[in-house]
Amino acid sequence: MDSFGFLKVAAAVPHVRVGDCDFNAERMAAMADEAAQRGVEIVAFPELALTAYTCGDLLLQQTLLDAADEALERLVRATRKLPLTLIAGAPLRHGSTLYNCAVVFTQGKVLGVVPKTYIPDYGEFYENRWFASGAGISDEHIAVAGQQADFGADLTFEVNGAEFGIEICEDLWTAAPPSSQLALNGAKVIFNLSASPESVGKHAYLRQLVAQQSGRAIAAYVYCSAGFGESTTDLVFAGNAVIAENGCILREAARFSPDEQLVVADVDIERLEFERRRNTSFRANEGATENTVIEMEIPEGLRGVALDRDIDPMPFVPKDEADRSERCEEIFRIQSHGLAQRMVHTRSEKAVVGISGGLDSTLALLVTARTFDFLHLDRAGIIGITMPGFGTTDRTYNNALELMRGLGVTIREIPIRDACTQHFQDIGLDPGSRGAAYENAQARERTQILMDVANMEGGLVIGTGDLSELALGWATYNGDQMSMYGVNASVPKTLVRHLVKWAAATEQDAATRATLLDIIDTPVSPELLPADKDGRISQKTEDLVGPYELHDFFLYNFIRGGYRPAKILFLAEQAFRGSYDHATIRKWLEVFFRRFFSQQFKRSAMPDGPKVGSAALSPRGDWRMPSDASAAVWLKELETLKYLK
Repeated sequence: MDSFGFLKVAAAVPHVRVGDCDFNAERMAAMADEAAQRGVEIVAFPELALTAYTCGDLLLQQTLLDAADEALERLVRATRKLPLTLIAGAPLRHGSTLYNCAVVFTQGKVLGVVPKTYIPDYGEFYENRWFASGAGISDEHIAVAGQQADFGADLTFEVNGAEFGIEICEDLWTAAPPSSQLALNGAKVIFNLSASPESVGKHAYLRQLVAQQSGRAIAAYVYCSAGFGESTTDLVFAGNAVIAENGCILREAARFSPDEQLVVADVDIERLEFERRRNTSFRANEGATENTVIEMEIPEGLRGVALDRDIDPMPFVPKDEADRSERCEEIFRIQSHGLAQRMVHTRSEKAVVGISGGLDSTLALLVTARTFDFLHLDRAGIIGITMPGFGTTDRTYNNALELMRGLGVTIREIPIRDACTQHFQDIGLDPGSRGAAYENAQARERTQILMDVANMEGGLVIGTGDLSELALGWATYNGDQMSMYGVNASVPKTLVRHLVKWAAATEQDAATRATLLDIIDTPVSPELLPADKDGRISQKTEDLVGPYELHDFFLYNFIRGGYRPAKILFLAEQAFRGSYDHATIRKWLEVFFRRFFSQQFKRSAMPDGPKVGSAALSPRGDWRMPSDASAAVWLKELETLKYLK
């Protein structure tokens, strides 16, 4: 496990020959060597890989069992110089009984043996004909590979600080998989040695099963199954190998491949530990039963700089277009359903939305329109107000008007220049000042207008601010920070853009669709400073606080991963390689931490709004933080990273 908590694991699918233990051991040794060269720390092989799974009644023959014992001893010896742990499937005798086992060994030493718990004897399976169940076995020893080793179904193993457990094939398919208890006993990674034959539709279910069990156990799950070389007398084995982590599949093998496959992934032990700390339901059952932990230290492997893991630069936005479309529709439903309930509860039939011609207010208006349709209310009850100020450009002004016309809402235009000029005179603000008071007075004037109109009309002010702005505190306190219901409160900026894009793609009116697409292309800006000499936006948010794609990445990995600054920086460099260099990422990461900590007071006073994803900052829900918390520890770590490159 490296300094960031990544453990490199592998699922190996070797060629086998049925009953040829010497050949099978040689292939396993060769693949173990390949795994070591790739920096793998733990590699697992399929169920009964030493003999092949499909030996049938040959498994009762002493000749085969003796050959398996001898081949296993040679395999342990042949891999003794490799800096990794191996998990091999083999039939082993204990007393007069035969067990289907997983043998764990490293550096020439057998650490322990785990017997299969659930022995299938239905359909195409006849394992009870040969094997006994390992259920209830604990605190026993078994002779294996010329050594004495711990033997039991409750064993977990800790190699260089990474604890893992093992189950075998059918164990996963039962109502109460042993891996659930192994996880509660401390295992962060579960290895499954399988020989599961193919049938139509089974693979999709298997992927779901692996992903779901990794999520349920808050663990990584490494599944490897038999492939080419197994007997096809009645069954076909496709060489499935899947590595999942906390509900998500990281890597998987190509099915029905004639080649041997080594599927490698870095699993994030640190993230799993964080998730278990925050999950009180997991903690309530943690350590409920006793188990034996076998610890071992091995030399550091050949770990490369790059991770065997995809680091998504847009963690809030699904990569797949179909998944993204489904996500967008679901978010719109959540937002509009939440607003609908609030309107019914307050007996409101009108809503007031400030429309700037930017992304956030556009999304808020789209959500409000959907809400009114859901409640069978006339969209004329939506009062869209454009409030041109000193920085309003023709582009955003016209887009605001066109959007409101296209959606069929009531349009009001209330310029704020004169009111703000008078206010500046009243408070004695220098006419040439362009500081915080100049900008924030405009935001508060707009909020006052929205609130007062809502009072006049008996409606609700719909908030437009998004999650990214809340994280950075990029909002005026008691200005655009405030509303009566913030529909965008848990939607990050990178996702807002895709939501509006999805709305454009599903919009029937061509003119409205064109307006939405132009809004998407408009630079993000509060437009609180005058336009440039050409009438274009001069105040671009991302020039001031940094790229939102970086800040959303920082936010996700900070609050959902619980990562420290060094790890966030490391991951960002992997995710944004070719787009941002080390110095740029570190610069904006420092801005993120400074603003996130200093601006908590705005989040502590944020209005109600619906949670749409796994990351949110509501002070009543996901994020509890004092407003005067110091960022010193995080900034200190960042300071040390300044000189590393």
